[in-house]
Amino acid sequence: MKWFKTAAASVALMLLAGCANNSSESDQSLPWVYPPMAIPLQASVQQEVQIARLTQLLQRSDLTDEVRAKMLFERGNAYDSVGLRDLARLDFTQSLALNPAQSDIFNLLGVYYTETGEFDAAYESFDSTLELDPNNEYAMRNRAVALYYGERPQLAFDEADKHYQMDPNDPFRALWRYIIKMDLDPNTAKAELSQQFKSHNEEWGWLLVAMMLDEISEEQLFKAILASTRDNNVLAQRLTEAYFYLGKRYHMQGDYAHAVSLYKLAISFNVYEYVEHRYSFIELGRIYKDVREAQLAKEKAELTANE
Repeated sequence: MKWFKTAAASVALMLLAGCANNSSESDQSLPWVYPPMAIPLQASVQQEVQIARLTQLLQRSDLTDEVRAKMLFERGNAYDSVGLRDLARLDFTQSLALNPAQSDIFNLLGVYYTETGEFDAAYESFDSTLELDPNNEYAMRNRAVALYYGERPQLAFDEADKHYQMDPNDPFRALWRYIIKMDLDPNTAKAELSQQFKSHNEEWGWLLVAMMLDEISEEQLFKAILASTRDNNVLAQRLTEAYFYLGKRYHMQGDYAHAVSLYKLAISFNVYEYVEHRYSFIELGRIYKDVREAQLAKEKAELTANE
C-alpha cells in the first residue's frame, strides 16, 4: 500500500506529511518510506526563564520550608517538561523532605522509578499518592502500568480494569486495559476491546483503538492526524501517541524490527511529559533484552550441539 497512490499528489502535501511514495509493493507492513513527522519540541523561552527565576529565588535564605518546597516542586516540573529528569527527581525529593504530604510528587517519582525498573519503589510511591489522594486517577493508571512492566499481569489488569470502569469513554484506559489483558488472554482482550470500540465517541484516542483493531489502516490514521491540526505542538503530541501504540501493536505481534523503529519515532518529538514518550524507552529496553537472551540461548544451543 502506498501513502500516495498517484504521482499527482502535491509537493506541499508530501512535505507536510513527511512522506514519499513507496515504490515497492513487497512490504505492506509500513505503507510509507518517510513517515509523518513534526518538528521536535524545544524548550521555550518561558520555560528557561521560569527555571532561571526559580533557581535565583531558591538561593534566598529567608524562605519558609513551605515556600521552598513549593518552589522546588515548580522547578522540578519545569525540569521535567524539558526532559531534565534527574534534576527534576532531585528537586522533587528535596521538596518531599520539606513537605511529605504532596501526592503529586509521589506520583511523578513513581513514574521515574518505573522508567528505571525500580518497581518496588514505584509501587510504594503510587501507594503513597493514593493514601494522600484516594481519587488520584493518574496514580491508578500509573500503578497499573508499573505492575505490567514489573511482570505482575493479573494485578496490573485488576488495577487497569478498575481504572477503566471509572471512565469507559476514555480510549487510553481502554488501550491500556487491552495491552495488559493481552498477556493473560489475547482472544478475550481483543473481543472486549472490539465491544468497547462499538460504543466509542469522537475523541481522538479512539482512532488509536481503531488502528489497534485493524478497523482503519495506518494510512488512514496518519491522514486523519495530519488533517486534524496545523499546530506543531499538537501534531508532535498525537504522533508521539500514534507511534507508541502502533509500535506496541507490532511488538505484541513479535515484529521487533518495526516496533523498534516506531518506538524511536515516538521518542523523537521530545514530548517529554507524555507517558508514551517515557514508556517507549522501557519498551526498547525490553526488546533489546529479549533479543539478547534469544541470541545467548542460540549460542548456548550451538555450543551444546558441537560438544
